[in-house]
Order: sequence, then structure tokens, then C-alpha cells
Amino acid sequence: MEYIFDYSLDELKAWFKDHGESAFRAKQVFDYLYRGVTEIDEMKNLNTSAREKLKEHFRVTLPKVLDQRVSKDGTVKMLMLLEDQNIIETVIMKYHYGYSVCVSSQIGCKMGCTFCASTKDGMVRNLSAGEILSQVIASSVLVGERISHVVLMGSGEPLDNFDQVMKFLDLIHAKEGLNLSHRNITISTCGLVDKIIELADRKLQITLAISLHETTDEKRRLIMPIANKYSIHDILNSVKYYMSKTGRRVSFEYALVKGSNDGEEDAIALAKLLKGMKIHVNLIPVNTIKEMLYLPSSNEAIQRFRDTLIGHGIEATVRREMGSDIDAACGQLRRSYMENM
Repeated sequence: MEYIFDYSLDELKAWFKDHGESAFRAKQVFDYLYRGVTEIDEMKNLNTSAREKLKEHFRVTLPKVLDQRVSKDGTVKMLMLLEDQNIIETVIMKYHYGYSVCVSSQIGCKMGCTFCASTKDGMVRNLSAGEILSQVIASSVLVGERISHVVLMGSGEPLDNFDQVMKFLDLIHAKEGLNLSHRNITISTCGLVDKIIELADRKLQITLAISLHETTDEKRRLIMPIANKYSIHDILNSVKYYMSKTGRRVSFEYALVKGSNDGEEDAIALAKLLKGMKIHVNLIPVNTIKEMLYLPSSNEAIQRFRDTLIGHGIEATVRREMGSDIDAACGQLRRSYMENM
């Protein structure tokens, strides 16, 4: 059986026509699905014949919330159970402008970044476009409000699941569905250069975020295996190409590790790398993860690093820490749950 959230409106219209039903039924089904109604018998606008055909052909479910933790800052982290019994993480964050959801694009991750819990148990499989979308819809149902921003910064490397992520962008942007502007969507990547270029050629108005974290290839290879394939020079060239094609500013993520990459000389080196580019730097205190030796930089070191970047003409902010009391960093909650099963 196919997963109905993988279908676009046009695809569902074609399916209804192929099965002897009126194409307009597809819009009726979409109206229910995107409000979180997944019981086909509750779709009262549909005739009995259409409902029975849907039951025979489609899986019509949202992921089940297996565990839910609420931070003192209002962040909600959910463990979601998929139909094949795999577990993914989704995080809901409340901002002054509304709700932002951080979704997973894969179950596990094969990128091997040493500071990320998502990759510790390896890669299981890619999520389908509908499975990524279903996290947003389930989150909207939970909070009872529209989701205004989506970040593909959860478990997995989004550009390693390129085709399904691109279809997800089409689905969530469609006016018949959630009608979310591409400008309200951020995709984070560790630097898959060929995919950055392919994404640039699509000229989408999303925000691209690059996980950089070091200023030399030698040091980056120690924490991010992808650096063995793509150099910082390669990444910066692909970013410049992306900006030339889209006109969009790019964000660079830099996780600050105490005594490793948080010194003034590191800040100066980063500023030199990014000089003249239309970018923004997000400084992130590294998450303390079980079995890892990384410690977050002190507040003083973080502010000094930011001030040095700004002094060298680089726009930089310190990312607000959200959900640190509920294992809200990528993969932490899933991993702790799996260990206790």
C-alpha cells in the first residue's frame, strides 16, 4: 500500500480518475489530510465508493507520538513512531513569530560527524517526502496552530536524501496544502557540494545553512568525515554559486567547542574565510553528548568570538539554546530511548 502523504494534489487527482472517481475528490481528501484527519470514515464529503477505494490502496496515517518532552522554554521534543516501527525525532519551537518545526529527513545518518548523536548508530533509511511532511502536519495538530517555519536540521543529512527532500519542498509549498513559503524553510547541510550546486540550479528561495565548524581542512577532517571528500574551498565556491543563482543569503553554522575552535585566532580565521560574502554566521554552543568529550564554550568565549567576527565585518549571532533540558539536540532523545528499550 502507498503512503497517501507522498502524493501531490495532481497525483491524487489522476489516481481518482484512474479508479473511476471524480478528480475533485482529491481536493476534498487534501482538505481533511492537511487538517490532520486520517480516519477515512470521517471524510464525510466522500461517497462510500471513494472511501473504500482509499482504504484498499493507501496507508493514511500520521506518525504516532511515542514520547513527548516539554522544556521549560516551551520547546517540545517528540519521538515519533513510523508504521515500520522505526523512530524519528521532531522538535517544535515557539518564537514570537509563531511555531517553527525542526524535522528529520533520514532515520539515522551516515555522515559520521563526531559531535552529533544522530550518526552514532549509523544510517537506517531515507524518509519519504510524505514522511517528512507528516511531521509538520502532526506538529500542527499537536499545538493547534499553523506552523510558520520549517527547518530540515533534525536527524539525517537532507541533501543526501535529495529527491525526496525536493518533493517535500513541492508538497509543503503547494497552495492546496500547507502553502508554506520557501522563504520560511531552511535546509542544513554538512557540505555536499554537488548537491548544493544542483539545489542552486533549481533557484528555490529557501535558506541554505552550511555546517562548517572549523576553519581548516585538517581540523575539519577530524570531526566531519565529509571533509575528506569536499574541501572548505569547494564548499565556499558552491555557496558562491548558490548565491549567484538564487540571490539568497547563506547561513554558516559554527559549533563552539571549549578549547578547540573558540579562540580569537579561530574567529579571525573564520572572518577571513567568509570576507566579502553575503552570509550570516550562527554560533552554536556545542551540545554535551554522552560518551563524547566535547564541552561547550563559556559564555565569555562565545561573546568574544561573536564580537571578533562583527569587528571584522561578519554578521554573527549566537543561536538561542532551546530544549537543552530535554535532550533536544539531534538524535539525543532517540538514542537514549533506544538504549533503554
